[in-house]
Amino acid sequence: MSNRRNARGPALVVHGAIARRRRVAGFVLAGAGLPVISVLLVATRDDVALGSILLVYLLGVVAVSAVGGMLPGLIAAVLSFGLANWFFTPPLHTLAVEGGDTLIELAVFAVAAVVVAATVELAARDRLRYQQDLDAQVARTRELAAEDRARTALLASVGHDLRTPLASTKAAVSSLRQTDVAWPDDARAQLLATIEDSTDRLARLVANLLDMTRLRSDAVTARVRPIALDEVLARTTLGEHRASVDTVIADDLPLVLVDPGLLERVVDNLVENAVRFSPAGTRVRIRAATGRSGVDLSIVDHGPGIPPERRDEVFAAFQRLDDRDAGSHVGLGLAIARGFTEAMGVDLSPSTTPGGGLTMTLRPPVAPQ
Repeated sequence: MSNRRNARGPALVVHGAIARRRRVAGFVLAGAGLPVISVLLVATRDDVALGSILLVYLLGVVAVSAVGGMLPGLIAAVLSFGLANWFFTPPLHTLAVEGGDTLIELAVFAVAAVVVAATVELAARDRLRYQQDLDAQVARTRELAAEDRARTALLASVGHDLRTPLASTKAAVSSLRQTDVAWPDDARAQLLATIEDSTDRLARLVANLLDMTRLRSDAVTARVRPIALDEVLARTTLGEHRASVDTVIADDLPLVLVDPGLLERVVDNLVENAVRFSPAGTRVRIRAATGRSGVDLSIVDHGPGIPPERRDEVFAAFQRLDDRDAGSHVGLGLAIARGFTEAMGVDLSPSTTPGGGLTMTLRPPVAPQ
């Protein structure tokens, strides 16, 4: 689940320091360029010393190595050695060599050409390794910056979202503790309901924070098994939202492969989000039916919906798409839902509700018959 990677991982093994196109270009340059150099040098071989000619060939090897790397450079070195021997060392047009000095010059040229080709290749690999290290450091810096922003968002969100339920609980408890007031039964019941509602909000907030911690530390293990959706939906708490939700489950649905506990948390979070953004007087519908690819479990609301271009944003932690007061909403519910569904191998996708609103559709794998 985690997106973290070893910052130095890419630099441990470096393959393909020279791109394939560059290697091909190096081979072409060696095969075409060195013969052209030979033709030009043949016209001046009576006036130019062998050492100077070999330096020109060495320059060609450097050019080929710079373009194509070590292998084209080695080919260029061998080809240059052969061309120099064939055209410029007596006896001409043979591979024989007369004289110790000429042999030494050719040998030194061959060694120098091979060293140049290898050096260019190593330099290219070092350059790639340094670039990968730099990219890894940049990625790590961005990751740390994102983590810092997440911590800042967490503190700001939790501070904001703890305030309302704590203040409500404190006010209700203080009122009930007053000895000089005889609270009527209905007023006492209302204060107790306020305490219960605020406690539920705090419990959901803490549960979401713990769930997000588990997701970020890769501590979520999905134990999937075949189960009927109606059995899972019957166990979902839905909290105080139960009265605002209609559940419609088609008959004869196949069993699905899910972790029941994780799926319950996903449905609870999706329903809470749907109720939060639904207009007063409208109801949220949980609908389970056979879909095109198996079973579709949809949570349907008729709220403002989400523009298609912003739908990926709602699954980011601490994300809110408006500034409404949402009780214990720190923007974790949908992020947790996405994390749990990914852990189970369940697809979660948003779409527009016909007539307006948002539909979150879960597509769990169907259990083998």
